[in-house]
Amino acid sequence: MSDGTITCNLVVLRSRDLDRAHSFYRALGLSFVRHSHGSGPVHLASESAGQVFEIYPLTDRGGPTNSTRVGFAVPSVDDTYASLLSAGGIAVAPPKDSRWGRRAVVADPDGHRVELSAK
Repeated sequence: MSDGTITCNLVVLRSRDLDRAHSFYRALGLSFVRHSHGSGPVHLASESAGQVFEIYPLTDRGGPTNSTRVGFAVPSVDDTYASLLSAGGIAVAPPKDSRWGRRAVVADPDGHRVELSAK
């Protein structure tokens, strides 16, 4: 029986280069499998705690998602920020303390903003 709580269980991004996106998000700590649904395109899928994070190839038929911003709670904002920059990320906002805790923002190789916050 449902308790009425709503949770996000799926995020889908589109990428011009699945291999670059794979390297970037793997540096974040996500594990992916290559997957396809029926005759659909091969894409990357990461599942954790009932949530699915997928990266599909950007095609002429699918609209870009680069204005999407996603957030991840990580053990170390500073270490993860450095790892993502080494994996092709672009610095947007370096790690700093805020009233919401330690935070940083990195853009992935496609321009999606990835916000990091301390667990």
